[in-house]
Amino acid sequence: MTTLEATTVIRCPNCGRKNRVPVAASGRPRCANCHKALPWIVDALDDTFAEIAVKADPPVIVDMWATWCGPCRMVSPVLVELATERAGEVKLVKVDVDRAPRLSSRFSVQAVPTLMILDHGEVIARQAGAAPVAVLRRWFDDAMLQRRRAQRKAGEAEEGGHPRDRS
Repeated sequence: MTTLEATTVIRCPNCGRKNRVPVAASGRPRCANCHKALPWIVDALDDTFAEIAVKADPPVIVDMWATWCGPCRMVSPVLVELATERAGEVKLVKVDVDRAPRLSSRFSVQAVPTLMILDHGEVIARQAGAAPVAVLRRWFDDAMLQRRRAQRKAGEAEEGGHPRDRS
């Protein structure tokens, strides 16, 4: 089975129905029953990361973790909570560093957990260590706000500056 054919089962937080969701797809998953956005939570390895995370449409929170890591086990449910709160806005991709050594090297992971936010494959925020949901929520929101500002500024530069600057 290819990455594009692989699926995971996600229970809808709104109606409780189980949904089979592709691990890699365009768009954002919705419940087949109530049509609400679903939290998109998947695992990735060295060979599947590009399809699952880099090419994803929504921003991706990458959780670089290890089975033997206590703080990793503490932050995992916090990340699931955040992904559930932000269903349709974010995809959570969990990477076991012991099973994905090339990704650990690629992203220079020195400690676990290491959390990153990717936007179309570009790392836009990074944090080492576990944190409570309020801190991670603020971290994600701040990264998205900075990204939107940078994109808006780049768009203005392409159009020849700020509209007030033109005569």
